Amino acid sequence: MGVKKKIRIGMIGYKFMGKAHSHAYRDLPFYFDCDVEPVLQAVVGRDEDGVREAAERMGFASYETDWRKLIERDDIDLIDIVTPNNTHAEIAIAAAEAGKHILCEKPLALTLEDAQRMYNAVKKNNVIHMVCHNYRFAPAVQFAKKLIQEGRLGKIYHVRAQYLQDWIMDPKFPSVWRLKKAVTGSGALGDIAAHSIDMARFLVGEFEEVTGMMETFIKERPVADSSGGLSAKSESTIMEEVDVDDASAFLVRFENGAMGVFEATRFAGGNRNGNRIEINGSKGSIRWDMEQMNNLEVYFADDENGLQGFRNITCTEEHHPFAGAYWPAGHIIGYEHTFINLMTELMKGISEGYSPSPNFEDGVRNQEILTAIEKSAETRSWVNVKQMRLVENV
Repeated sequence: MGVKKKIRIGMIGYKFMGKAHSHAYRDLPFYFDCDVEPVLQAVVGRDEDGVREAAERMGFASYETDWRKLIERDDIDLIDIVTPNNTHAEIAIAAAEAGKHILCEKPLALTLEDAQRMYNAVKKNNVIHMVCHNYRFAPAVQFAKKLIQEGRLGKIYHVRAQYLQDWIMDPKFPSVWRLKKAVTGSGALGDIAAHSIDMARFLVGEFEEVTGMMETFIKERPVADSSGGLSAKSESTIMEEVDVDDASAFLVRFENGAMGVFEATRFAGGNRNGNRIEINGSKGSIRWDMEQMNNLEVYFADDENGLQGFRNITCTEEHHPFAGAYWPAGHIIGYEHTFINLMTELMKGISEGYSPSPNFEDGVRNQEILTAIEKSAETRSWVNVKQMRLVENV
């Protein structure tokens, strides 16, 4: 075997998503034989002690405390952005102008205008780009896509999607960055409904118009002393306003005529990460739940009478997308493998010179829909998604 080209990773941020991404880069060569190989070159964080420890623990060769210095380095090929949403645009545009490939966490940007600027930058500078909607890359979801493309569900009538969490139900839970509009853009809508939107676009097609509602149940929370991932601590008596939605719900008309019902909330008690979708067509239906991510429920209308109903497919066999790279049939994989699968596609794209989907164009489309939902909630009306579009030919 020849020596593979190294893709030297510079990661900006190192907590929840930084851990998930770093693990995926390290494990990717164990399962997939790509023409290029990711190398953990450098990680960035503002807290020098924290980023030094993270570099050692996650296997990065070096660290920086200023992301601008990282982008200036000649030994970095790919910038991986796992920072809060309000920093995505500035970092991604600078990375593109420096000729670096880019992987960016979702949602792509704080605003539609920022997302469009990011897309313009990667196109102008001809760099490879992806946005990290990792749930697309569960083998069961990829298999669902295959069934739909083959026409096994027939004409699609309904999309029913929920993303249900409960991690901020306690009124004493602190005011973390995901609850601040200036940092995150929106609450449950942008943080988790963005995943449902991407899943629906991937499986069914483009959104035509939406109408939605948004609600904030807890109007203020104590200032956080520390936070990480989806946890936080506070002993403060100082309160901060919560200016993003705790929950959102919206109806959708798709361009292909399908109807959609979507719900995203962080106030669904007992639901830790209930990312679920059901699609009904003229010939069949599918159901998928992230909490049972290896399984796809499938119904076909042409099954014989008496045997009709949903069957449960464990998508771990060699002919299920990505699954053949892992373990024997029935040996399930987990959340972390969705990132490995995504980054395998990213490495293939870098090797062959194209930006795999979901890329920054998908990120812009997602942001258009989020913006339309926010507008519809404000005006209490239906909003055409294309009316949000900033550049018509993109």
